[in-house]
Amino acid sequence: MSVGGVGGRGTDGPDLSTRSRCCYYVDEAGDGTLFDRKGRVLVGTKGCSRYFILGLAEISDPDAVARSLSDLRSSLLADPYYKGVPSLRPERLKTAEAFHATDDIPEVRERVFRVLSEQQIRFFAVVRGKRRVLEYVRQRNERDSVYRYHPNELYEHMVRRLFRDRLHQEETYLICFARRGKSDRTEALMSALGAARQRFATRFGVTREVALDVRPRYSREELCLQAVDYLLWALQRLYEKGEERFLAFVWPHVRLIHDVDDTRETDYGVYYTKKRPLSLAALKEKPEI
Repeated sequence: MSVGGVGGRGTDGPDLSTRSRCCYYVDEAGDGTLFDRKGRVLVGTKGCSRYFILGLAEISDPDAVARSLSDLRSSLLADPYYKGVPSLRPERLKTAEAFHATDDIPEVRERVFRVLSEQQIRFFAVVRGKRRVLEYVRQRNERDSVYRYHPNELYEHMVRRLFRDRLHQEETYLICFARRGKSDRTEALMSALGAARQRFATRFGVTREVALDVRPRYSREELCLQAVDYLLWALQRLYEKGEERFLAFVWPHVRLIHDVDDTRETDYGVYYTKKRPLSLAALKEKPEI
């Protein structure tokens, strides 16, 4: 679905493929759930993620990444070593359909990581600790008894942070979001992207006409979403499980990890970059609430 962004002309606009274009692929790890249906706090209970992470992969040659992943899947399905692996059975609709780090067996996961290590990918992510989000919700409830938290609120907040300075250099942007279930959050996402652009323009006095081509897709439809899923999984393993070897392996692809809630040095959090790598030791120094 093509959507006209600020300065765009919607589906009746120009052919976006002829313009200078940047391709972004966006997925999430964890979720924004804080409460169950009865309003009881789930954060800290079994099965509830402690962090919500939104990640973006900037891919200069999407066709090359898609082709590499497709070739790998074909070779795995034809390899007798993997015969009988449940996740590789077509009827299971898992690895045989799309790579997903949570579902893939370790041998497959290692092969995917090695394929991705050879691709031109730049990875960015924003991390929120759900205990800190819960603290904010409780404080806001004290000030406003009508306020009710919804997970989409956190998601859109993360979108604004992730894109706040990444929509101002090219003429058009392809932004492919991983779709969850049957819901289509395109309108809400467009609003969040517009807010990110407006905040950038207000802060820096820079306004440029761009077109946004926003496409909600399932990962089986868009193979590049499988790449960002793997990069997110590596980051999530560090935060949720304390395992850093996966993130260390893909770190050459990482450009920025923004830990919003690590306010030891600044109110806006910590930026992990090439010059300041993210590690288990760094997270152990982070105060918990």
